[in-house]
Amino acid sequence: MMERRQVKTMNAVRNYQKELDKLLEGLCGKEAPTLFLHSCCAPCSSYVLEYLRQYFRITVFYYNPNISMEEEYRKRVAEQKRLIAAYNAQGGVDAGAAGRQCFPITVVEGDYEPTAFFQIAKGLEQCPEGGGRCFACYELRLRKTAGLARAGQYDYFATTLTISPLKNAAKLNEIGERLAAEYGVAWLPSDFKKKNGYKRSIELSAEYGLYRQDYCGCVYSHREGD
Repeated sequence: MMERRQVKTMNAVRNYQKELDKLLEGLCGKEAPTLFLHSCCAPCSSYVLEYLRQYFRITVFYYNPNISMEEEYRKRVAEQKRLIAAYNAQGGVDAGAAGRQCFPITVVEGDYEPTAFFQIAKGLEQCPEGGGRCFACYELRLRKTAGLARAGQYDYFATTLTISPLKNAAKLNEIGERLAAEYGVAWLPSDFKKKNGYKRSIELSAEYGLYRQDYCGCVYSHREGD
């Protein structure tokens, strides 16, 4: 009987949104911690920033070497900066956060280095979208995020990637937790698509006129989308 219970526990699916809710409850009434937030694009970050900027002092880290075409990369990073400027221009109170005090957001643009992506993708070119190549790409971006979070002495690091229905939130959290132990920076658990997060990101994208791409950015996802 004990063995059965252990197997059931091991196979239980974690609810990362509930874990995040509990963590955020514990922050109420305390000084806002710092968060180094990897962002894949402005549309995905729209809801995440609206949601979290009442709890954290956020620095958005735009680092996406998977984007193969430089023109596409520049377009996406410009949209990211435009969205953040629009949020900051609203002042310290956000109606979307029930009128709560919100903190200004800063942004750091990482180096554009597609060669780093092609190095980790070597040998994984034929993997289907959402498989091993994507997992390696998750780790590439999160490892850079974790390293800079440690160097900048941030309290937490996280990623907007879990908002996408096409991304594996469990794998992203698994990688984030492993890197947190390696780098000594707390990982912020998330499944931002929950609580209608993805739906809200679509609404915000329309509200701010954001460019919404139809593929992740790498040549392989673009090929599969054709």
